[in-house]
Amino acid sequence: MELTNDKFLDGKILVKQPKIGYRAAMDPVLMAAAVPEISNGKILDLGAGVGVAALCYGARVPDVEIIGLELQKDYAELAIKNAKLNFLDDRIKIIHGDLLNICDINSNSSDFATGSFQQIMANPPFLAANKAISSPVSAKNIANMEGNANLSHWIDFILKMLKPKGGLTIIHRADRIDEILSLLYGRAGDVTIIPLFPFAGRDAKRVIIRAQKSTNGVAKLTAGLILHAENNRYTKQTDNILRHNAGLFIS
Repeated sequence: MELTNDKFLDGKILVKQPKIGYRAAMDPVLMAAAVPEISNGKILDLGAGVGVAALCYGARVPDVEIIGLELQKDYAELAIKNAKLNFLDDRIKIIHGDLLNICDINSNSSDFATGSFQQIMANPPFLAANKAISSPVSAKNIANMEGNANLSHWIDFILKMLKPKGGLTIIHRADRIDEILSLLYGRAGDVTIIPLFPFAGRDAKRVIIRAQKSTNGVAKLTAGLILHAENNRYTKQTDNILRHNAGLFIS
């Protein structure tokens, strides 16, 4: 596997990732920025890839324990190396495994005890299996298109792993908001929807959805985040997230 050496957070995070296949860009950085800071408890990065979201959150929030679960073995191994490369391996543990076969994961079973996480962030495959054209690159195909685990399985697993009133943060395609909300209905509340607009006046292609397990607070659609200004540069708020690891909290 040919690798590239990439920088995130203005060079504060160094990441090795495949040159061909799924490559982390801004999505995991934005997702990690939207996860509330906690002072105790554990964080789960579900679909960790090469570890970018876990690394960004770990760099922003000190002393928190993060577990990453990644289906693809090569990516999980890179995430482990990236945690060491950034001197965060004492707080970030990456596990290779399938959320559908959690009992088969080669790890301490206590890592995935029901209700063991205070916050979970997830970057599920964006494309439904019956609505996408397969990529010739296997690793990219697995990352981008649902396989045996569909969106319902991801939400079920997240809610099972969360503590009562624990928080979830998901980044996904804007055209799948209805599916996500329907899967959360009656099971999680205080839903916050953050549209990610490529430019002002353009439709959002991505959304970040936050919610709390076992609460019944009302849903809220925020003003969202505009990623680029007219000059194609990042807006000030986006730049603060991508370069300076600022949190993403929009009322």
